Amino acid sequence: MFGAFRPSHVNLSGLLWKTPWKLSPTRKANARSRLKKVDAVIEAVRASGVQCGALAHALELPKEHEMPARDKYTIFSPNVKGYRKGIHKVPKWTRLTLRTNPKGF
Repeated sequence: MFGAFRPSHVNLSGLLWKTPWKLSPTRKANARSRLKKVDAVIEAVRASGVQCGALAHALELPKEHEMPARDKYTIFSPNVKGYRKGIHKVPKWTRLTLRTNPKGF
């Protein structure tokens, strides 16, 4: 218990990173602007005349203004009580396309 090998907070499964349980208004605004920038890039590529499978798939995704707030800020997760968790709890969530969910969620 005491001495050189006494347990510290990290060793006792302490809190390593403080992840808030909900997004702040600033982080929500940044997420919305990120989605708008992606929509602008998809539209610019489409207007340039390029055709590929990835672009066809990207055009099927809903645009930022078409998405409900629930889909903008949360993601389906089968392991969470209400089947939804905050988008910021997903690793590397700013790099992923998280615009679609299973039917009914």
